[in-house]
Amino acid sequence: MNPLVIIPARGGSKGIPYKNIKPLQGKPLIYYAIDAARCITDDIHICISTDDDKIIKTVEDYGIDVPFKRPDSLATDTAGTYEVLLHALNHYEQRGESIDVVILLQTTSPFRTGKHVEEAFKLYHPGIDMVVSVKETDSNPYYVCFEENKDGFLHVSKGEGGYTRRQDCPPVYEYNGAIYIINPNSLKSMPLNKFTKRVKYVMDREHSLDLDTMMDWHVAEYMINTGVIVSQI
Repeated sequence: MNPLVIIPARGGSKGIPYKNIKPLQGKPLIYYAIDAARCITDDIHICISTDDDKIIKTVEDYGIDVPFKRPDSLATDTAGTYEVLLHALNHYEQRGESIDVVILLQTTSPFRTGKHVEEAFKLYHPGIDMVVSVKETDSNPYYVCFEENKDGFLHVSKGEGGYTRRQDCPPVYEYNGAIYIINPNSLKSMPLNKFTKRVKYVMDREHSLDLDTMMDWHVAEYMINTGVIVSQI
């Protein structure tokens, strides 16, 4: 199977300035994603999609060749991940490569390990659209999520099952943003949110941490310093 690992790394970032190459415990954030990718494939199959020269230099210093510079139209605040994935996939296919599976690893999940990616990859087969990493949600719609009815009164969001304990509720999952293992034919047919044949790969809350704000960043540093996370590889 010929994989293509795509790691999007736009230069602009508002929540955490230059987060993709900001050092986390002395190591640029993007290196964590590259290390996870290297556990399942060779460097030649790792694609860093970026518009930024500083990021290109940082990645090349780590031994990864950057095959192209992302066009400005795909480097704005409104540019979607779907278009970025298609752009990268098209680049490799135009080079004559036949890609069997696309793996999206976002830089903002530093505690996703190579082992996680390996385990998720084992769940993939060409008969599905995607394997996606998830965590069990804290906001279970059978228990703690409420909506207003037409009279303005709150009612349980998903059904009136009468659950009195959280542990009795059906499990509900949310994407954690760490791993997407995608069928390239499905990708070329529709955006990821239109996929119907999705298989979950469940991760714990600690390894699911997603860095979106500086508060998230400080939490990550705390988790490393206190030993909550022992290894990031």
